[in-house]
Formats: sequence, structure tokens, C-alpha cells
Amino acid sequence: MPGPMDDLKVFSGRANPALAESICQYLEIRPGRAQAETFPDGELFVKLHDDVRGRDAFVVQPTCRPVNDNLMELMVFLDSLRRASARRITAVLPYFGYARQDRKDEGRTPITAKLVSNVISTAGADRVLTMDLHAAQIQGFFDIPVDHLTAAPAFFRHFARLDFRNVTFVSPDVGNVKRTRAFAERLGGDIAIIDKRRTSGSTTIMYNIIGQVEGRDVLMIDDMVATAGTLCEAARIVKERGARTIRAAATHPVFAGPALERLEAAPFTEIVVTDTIPVTNEARQRLPNLVVLSVADILGEAIARIHENKSVSSLFQ
Repeated sequence: MPGPMDDLKVFSGRANPALAESICQYLEIRPGRAQAETFPDGELFVKLHDDVRGRDAFVVQPTCRPVNDNLMELMVFLDSLRRASARRITAVLPYFGYARQDRKDEGRTPITAKLVSNVISTAGADRVLTMDLHAAQIQGFFDIPVDHLTAAPAFFRHFARLDFRNVTFVSPDVGNVKRTRAFAERLGGDIAIIDKRRTSGSTTIMYNIIGQVEGRDVLMIDDMVATAGTLCEAARIVKERGARTIRAAATHPVFAGPALERLEAAPFTEIVVTDTIPVTNEARQRLPNLVVLSVADILGEAIARIHENKSVSSLFQ
């Protein structure tokens, strides 16, 4: 007798095959077979080796570095599935690149997050599954259904050992207050906010901290670590204000530019990230306090529920 997962296919681009493999292990299915390669002139080529006609197909491809190559590979995957007559195609974006370009800060600039969402739809995606968008309202840029997951359950499990009677959850900037408050409400603890003023795309100046951190265990919450300027400056400030220990939790380990150098010098007891983006061996070697959590079970459960037409939001209730 056919099982409930017999018409489910999960494919992986080359951006994060280890995560896709872990998702398939959770689902107890064989990964979809496909060939992706780059021609000598730089063109991308994708060929599916599994029959997908009438099947429910998922493509796991975070648009991390190299961003444009991974994004284009996703487009070619989606087009391949559409032309192979897949019944439904879901783009699984554990990390959505270009998410920070979500508005016009000045004249004659693009809203690239909207452009990318349009391209994903045009390429053939029927829906999108993503995790911890930089701004939740980016869901509205898509004209197809979006399931927006959070990595919070993985962090909750990891930090369950802490004594939350002495923990202050710190938002490194005003934009992360909602995320930080959600952690504080779920785990229990106080909240503090750092007043940040940005001077350029890669540097920030910190001014004030609103809340109590002296003598307390600090847990900083953010959606990503890009150049780590905000996070490391926040760590310096709470350390100066008398924090006992300092931990950071961020879903996406982008680690761009001077991030590793800054994190090496910062007073973190622990830096906890997830595997939405592959963590390089260099990062693991240079940051002995780095902990990488897997979100394969969260994504895998969401894929199973989408496939079976069950509620995804109930995962986080």
C-alpha cells in the first residue's frame, strides 16, 4: 500500500546539502536525486533524476554566499520541477538573502527583497517555506503562500539548562525587541534593550542600555550574525555594565567580512547559531565557543505538515 510520503520529493541545491540530508532523515525518505553543475562559462545546469510528475516537490536552498549563484540555482531547480509537471513546488529557504533590502531608505534605490520574491514565484514556486525572516512583513512581498518558521524551539531546548531567575534577555537593537520579548515570555526573565545608532552598513555606535544587566547572565537574541558589529559592541557594553556571563543566540550564521575577527575578541561565553547556513571549518576552529544547533526537525515537520495539508502554525503554539 502507498504510504503518506510516497509522493513527496525533497531535493537539495548545493547551498546546504547537509541540512537537506538531515531533513530527509527526519522524514524517513530518500533525498531526491538531481544533478547540479556549473559549466566552464559560469552557466548553471540542473537535471532531475527522479520522476516528479504529479508529486509534491520541495527544494531546500538557502540563498547564502555565494548569494547570486545560489539564488540562480534555486530558479533553475524550480523551472526544472515545473517543466517536469510536479503537482506542487515549494521553495524551502532556511535563509532568505536580500531580506534586508526591504524598503527605500533614499531615492533611486531598489526594494530587492520584493524583486527576489517575484522572481521565485515566476520561476515556478507555488509556496515558500522559510525561517526567521529579517522582517516578518516580507511575507507580504510574495504573491504565493508563505510559511514563516522560527528556530526558537531549538534555542529553547538548548538553553533549558540555564537558571532563568538570573537571566536578562538583551535585544542588541530596537528592531529585535519583539523577538527578544518572545524569548523572555517563553523562558522567563527580564528584558533589556540597547539603543543603537548606525553610522554605516558595517559599523555602529552604541549609546545606552535600557534595563538591568549587572551581575546577571545575559542572553542576546538576534536573527542573524552578519558582520557581527552590532552583536559584539552590545557584548562589550553589557560586560562594562557588569554582566556575569554573555551568550548570543542568532538563527543565521552569515559571518561576513570581519565577523570572525570581531567574535574572537568579544567576551562571549557561548555563541549559538543554527545550520540554516553551513558553518565553515574556519569558523568552528576560530570560535571554540560556537555551538551549532540543527533545525532539520523543525523544517522536516513543517514539510510533512504541508504535504499532508495540516496546520503549520500549530507547531509553535
